[in-house]
Formats: sequence, C-alpha cells, structure tokens
Amino acid sequence: MSAPSRASIALACGACIAFTAPAAAERLVTTLSVSRVQVASNFIGTDVILFGSVERDAQTVARHGGYDIVVTVTGPRETVTTFRKARVFGIWVNADSRAFIKTPSYLAVLANRQINDIADINTLRRTQTGLARTLLPQEISGDIADSTRDDPFRQAFLRLKIARGLYREAQNGTTFLTPALFRAAIPIPDNVPTGIYEVEIKLFADGALLSRATTAFEVVKVGFEQFVASAARDHGLAYGLATTMMALLTGWFASVVFRKD
Repeated sequence: MSAPSRASIALACGACIAFTAPAAAERLVTTLSVSRVQVASNFIGTDVILFGSVERDAQTVARHGGYDIVVTVTGPRETVTTFRKARVFGIWVNADSRAFIKTPSYLAVLANRQINDIADINTLRRTQTGLARTLLPQEISGDIADSTRDDPFRQAFLRLKIARGLYREAQNGTTFLTPALFRAAIPIPDNVPTGIYEVEIKLFADGALLSRATTAFEVVKVGFEQFVASAARDHGLAYGLATTMMALLTGWFASVVFRKD
C-alpha cells in the first residue's frame, strides 16, 4: 500500500472518530452541608444534605429526557454472620449460618425516580446501581462470592438491615430544584456506626451513565461516649479495672441504702 493511501485511511478514521465522539461531556459539582456528624448521648439522628449541579458548556448536546441522579452512600465495611434457625425437639436453635465479608455497615440509595426506569437492567448491574444490585460477598465453603438475589441468607441480611434503618432505597430521595441543580437528604439514624462514609453520585441521561462524582463525610462520637470508647480501646486493662470497681461500689451502695435493720 502506498504512503498516500495509508494517509487517506488514517484521515478517514480520524474523521469518523471525531464525528462519533461527543462534543463535550457533563460533569458533576457537589458539596455536603457538613463534613462531620457528631454523635453524643442525646443524638436522635439527623440528615446530611447533598447539593449538586450538572455543568455543561455550549457544545454539550441537549438531553431530551432530562437527567437522572442516583446517590449511593456507603458506611464503614464490616463482617456480619447471619444465622438460620430450625426447630429441633421443640427448641429453636441455630441450624446454619453464613458470613457476609466486608459489607457496608450502612447503605443508602437515593434516586429522583424509580431506579428500574432510569436505565436497563444490564446498565444497572454493570454500574451496581440500586440496593438489589449491590455486591454482598459471602463466605461459602471457604470461597468468597456474591449470591443471587433470591438467596435466603441475602434476603434475611437485607431484611434485618432495613428493619434497623441502616439500609434503605428511596425513589424520591433526590430532588431536582432546577433542570441542572439537585438536592438529596442523606438520613443518619441514631444507631449509625462511626467512621468514614463514602458518597457516590451517578449522573444518567437517556438510559446511559454520563458522569460520576465522589465525596465523603465522617461520623464521630463526642463527649462522654467518645471518652469511654477511647478508654476501652486504648487502655483496656485500666478500663476493665475501673468498670469492675464501679460495679462493686454500686453493689455496696445499694446494699447500704436498702439494708433492712
């Protein structure tokens, strides 16, 4: 093949790539109302507000169907064992168990509408969008793998987490204030674990994932609760001796107060 022919082919390929590639892409700009949630003895839960906007330039193609936003909040990872009970000789006992490895201690999925209407099932699975498509690895016979949606241990795990308010999916959890400005309220229950919470924001349009953004906030204990937790963690022996002494003094004081002469 001659040099001019190769050059022509290269120019043609470049023209095709330039024609098919989008002129510009949207990007997400987000911020949180707070970067740290403080948990004290009177903590009854709160909301962390996420504000965001979809920024685009004049060359970005118009989205006839509008935008969709899915916010996924993931708490610190933990390993949890789920038990299945069975009746043996009239007594309920733990007959089987399954360990969930490094699963989110807290998980919230907030969207502006039904997640199944935002994109097709293959896109949702590939992007792990939605509570049902979140990976929950289990240890089965020494191997670690995700389970099917109808797995009874997975269903029990999700049911218990949802009942405690630690897992949730809200189809109206994200609200568009304008066509490009959105808001989401992240619920933080009173039994929330401490640690770093990762927030992932996905932008969809016409069934396709356009952009992602990430941010984070921290949940910490303050006051007497933090003092007790730090003492138990950093000074275990002294903490054990102190609690034992307090229990003995409490028992002695109760015997003196309620003594019958």
